[in-house]
Parts: sequence; structure tokens; C-alpha cells
Amino acid sequence: MRHEPVPLTRQLGVYDHRGHTVLEFRGEIDIAAAAEIGPFLDRVTGRPGARVVIDLRPVEFFDCSGLRLLYRARVRVLERGGQLHLVCTHPLTLRVFRVTGLARLLPPSPDLDAALARSEAASGSL
Repeated sequence: MRHEPVPLTRQLGVYDHRGHTVLEFRGEIDIAAAAEIGPFLDRVTGRPGARVVIDLRPVEFFDCSGLRLLYRARVRVLERGGQLHLVCTHPLTLRVFRVTGLARLLPPSPDLDAALARSEAASGSL
């Protein structure tokens, strides 16, 4: 069952799903949005053993600022023994992930259940 995200900023909502903190990015993820999202993302990814899913399905635009957010989140979670999963279905965003190599480090899933079905090793390693 999907819960309605609690809005933290205009571009970010959060909710719990099956023991994971789901961060739902929305709208345009550019340098201004990244500046708003960054502190919340750091708070969640700074917890030891954090189990996090970043859901990009509501995103309409995603630039290199968003890539930096995802990479930083991945490093922070893995350094603390946690898991990070990514949900994304937008063809252009998926293409950016493939071209930059992020798709190898943080493989995107088409929905939450598929993301949570991935093993811890599939969420990327340092």
C-alpha cells in the first residue's frame, strides 16, 4: 500500500514503506531544488544502517545537481552500512544514468516493490 508523502519541501516528500524511508523527489530537480533537498537527504542518509529509497517517478526534469545528490546519498548510506535503492521510470533520466555510469552504481527499479526486492549487493558497493 502506498502512503501519501509528507511534504518537506516543494520538491521532496517522505514516507515509510516496508521498513524503508522513501524520499519522493518531485518536479524539477535542478541546482535550486538540490539546495533545498540536500539537508533533508543528508539527515536521512547520515543514520547508521539507514534503509532508503529515492523515488524519482514524479520528477519532470533532472540535471547534474540531482546526480550529485544521488551519488552523495549513495556514498553516505554505504559508508554507514545501510541500503539505498532508486525508483525511476522517466526515459530521459534513465538515459542520463546509463551515460554517466550511475545506473551501474545505483541500478534503477520501475517501482517500490521491485526496488525493495533487490539484494543489498544490488544497491551498490564502494
